[in-house]
Amino acid sequence: MPPITIHRAGPSDIAAIVAGNVRMALETEGLNLDADRVTAGVTHLIEHPELGHYWVASIDDAGNQGADSQRFVGQCMITTEWSDWRNQPMWWFQSVYVAPEARRTGVFSALYHYVAEQAQAAGVNDLRLYVERDNENAKATYQALGMQHSHYDLFDAVLRSQD
Repeated sequence: MPPITIHRAGPSDIAAIVAGNVRMALETEGLNLDADRVTAGVTHLIEHPELGHYWVASIDDAGNQGADSQRFVGQCMITTEWSDWRNQPMWWFQSVYVAPEARRTGVFSALYHYVAEQAQAAGVNDLRLYVERDNENAKATYQALGMQHSHYDLFDAVLRSQD
């Protein structure tokens, strides 16, 4: 695989991120997301960096000459949580997606290590994520990177319908 390039997502990455989110939800949870709603959500986050940001992984597409020779292969979204106990921020990985043809080639590992470097530089204390309970492949990947199963369980309450 060619070298992986990682950059902070901007408006030109919205379509790729939306497609990744839609595919990821279908693959991992059997959910058919509304692409228009996801587009609005991705766009909102990119326009409001205080809420979080995306990192996009791409590779040089040798078959494509010109300025747009980079091909999307993965993404992750980062949101920030403030820890009053630590007096430091924590970053949460969300919307992690790697294109099927690029899986097991180091794409998420590259994203993870890049984000970890950025987090350390920003004074972030912890990196966290949640994973769909039955996604054993993702769990194995996260553990191979040194992440550990947390002693916390996740609870949620849906306060309003997504309709």
